[in-house]
Amino acid sequence: MRQSQLASSTLRESPADAEVASHQLMLRAGYIRQLAAGIYTYLPLGRRVLRKIEQIVREEMDAADAQEVLMPTLQPAELWKESGRYGVYGPELMRLQDRHEREFALGPTHEEVITTLVRGEISSYRKLPVTLYQIQTKFRDERRPRFGLLRGREFLMKDAYSFDADWEGLDRSYKRMYDAYHRIFQRCGLAFRAVEADAGAIGGEGGTHEFMALAEIGEDTIAACDCCQYAANLEKAESSEKIEEHGADTASSTEASIEKVYTPDVRTIEQLVQSLCVPATDIMKTVVFMADEQAVAVVVRGDHEINEIKVKNALGAENIAIADSETVARLTGVPVGFVGPYGLSLPVLIDREVARMAAGIAGANEADHHYRHLNPQRDLDLTRVGDYRNAAEGDGCPRCSEGKLKFFRGIEVGHVFKLGTKYSEKLNASYLDASGRSQTMIMGCYGIGVSRIMSAILEQHHDGNGIIWPASIAPYQAHLVLVSTKDEVQQQTAEELYSGLRSRGIEVLFDDRDERPGVKFKDADLIGIPVRIVVGKDAEAGKVEWVERRSGNKETIAIEEAVARFSALRNDLSAGV
Repeated sequence: MRQSQLASSTLRESPADAEVASHQLMLRAGYIRQLAAGIYTYLPLGRRVLRKIEQIVREEMDAADAQEVLMPTLQPAELWKESGRYGVYGPELMRLQDRHEREFALGPTHEEVITTLVRGEISSYRKLPVTLYQIQTKFRDERRPRFGLLRGREFLMKDAYSFDADWEGLDRSYKRMYDAYHRIFQRCGLAFRAVEADAGAIGGEGGTHEFMALAEIGEDTIAACDCCQYAANLEKAESSEKIEEHGADTASSTEASIEKVYTPDVRTIEQLVQSLCVPATDIMKTVVFMADEQAVAVVVRGDHEINEIKVKNALGAENIAIADSETVARLTGVPVGFVGPYGLSLPVLIDREVARMAAGIAGANEADHHYRHLNPQRDLDLTRVGDYRNAAEGDGCPRCSEGKLKFFRGIEVGHVFKLGTKYSEKLNASYLDASGRSQTMIMGCYGIGVSRIMSAILEQHHDGNGIIWPASIAPYQAHLVLVSTKDEVQQQTAEELYSGLRSRGIEVLFDDRDERPGVKFKDADLIGIPVRIVVGKDAEAGKVEWVERRSGNKETIAIEEAVARFSALRNDLSAGV
């Protein structure tokens, strides 16, 4: 492709609303353009990268015996109502009506559609297992689209769905997809971790893993052991159950009677720490939640944070939110900041670390008062003790005895679920077994954010000059730069090299523009193609400059050697190296 004819242009400055490196670089280098908030056009360079990623995904899905289909984006609302998700999915589901006032949704995901398809196509165990996948545009009405392609309202996704006759079959299908995802992200050049995760709105009855690209701007926190392979999203992360007693009172004073103390306008943990001269580990923090319109109190240690996902799962609730101050006052009769577990008339969930405290401080359920010497073993109902907090950095690993948890930031680029019968049962996807009995299919679901991978890669692969694409997904394999369009030898050499490389199947972007060399070199660094061949003053001697974008190494080599190197590079890429 001649750069003089390329339908994109570079920008010298980053747009003001581009907050992260990947967003800035894709705009500046001419890969994407914004149409509306969270909605982007892929220019030719961006589309080429996207197709390379798609091809890697397709190759690995096909190798894992998955079959490609293409399902409608427009989905009847009846399907979502049949599965029970129409009212649960939330405002991210883009809803619309046709001219006959029939309700539809723009698909954010395709569990309902694929289950409906399979129930009509497969009726016998002889056709199981089967895994189907598609690469298709999805829509989610994000409240706050941000970070370019990382959180958009329209995006490209690969979603796959497995159907098995039993749970053992699902385990095998899940493992095939899990392994395929490792190969996909490795081939894309990503540094990533597979972490245990919560199923979220997709739901399911089995295990689930997120694939997280490591990046400081990631919106997810990963807790990983520094000794073993344990890693989990913070929503799911656990810590060891080693007993570690805390409490404002020492063991010798744990039998002291509860004492009510006057704490005027002392509402927060920080204020309690300063007012009573105690560490946060000696305080019991009580928060009131509304779970499916039912009130419940959750108690954690003052230095810990409540994990709403764990609370939601423990209650089996569909929706959960912290109660506002008016609701708290109405339910408990006291202002926020003075609610405590002792004598509270609401159901109380007590975190296991609170249950282990020797004694502590908690709200007295009376304005401007707290209790001292509250002994959980003596004074509280411990029938609903569990893990209701976020793991903390430095906590012991729940899988091994030596490790400690370390925190990392990550971008979710893939997610695999064991759905079980969540959708197949509601949508009646069944089959006849060898005995002729009807059985419900066991499902798995496997998603990859194809367009999101582009941004995740750039967060890991860039420098102060621009993009550094891994060779496997770069828009072109070679960036051929003609230094002087007015020098006949350089012009002829560049044209011959351009034709020779293309005839060997090498993808070449040829900068034939009548621009200053400095402009061309800056654009080349910004665009980020792995290898640059510069045709300049050495052309008369039959030589060119070979520049590697990642290392910055430069060599003056013979034209024939440059062609030979690209031929070898092409063979490596074709082999998936």
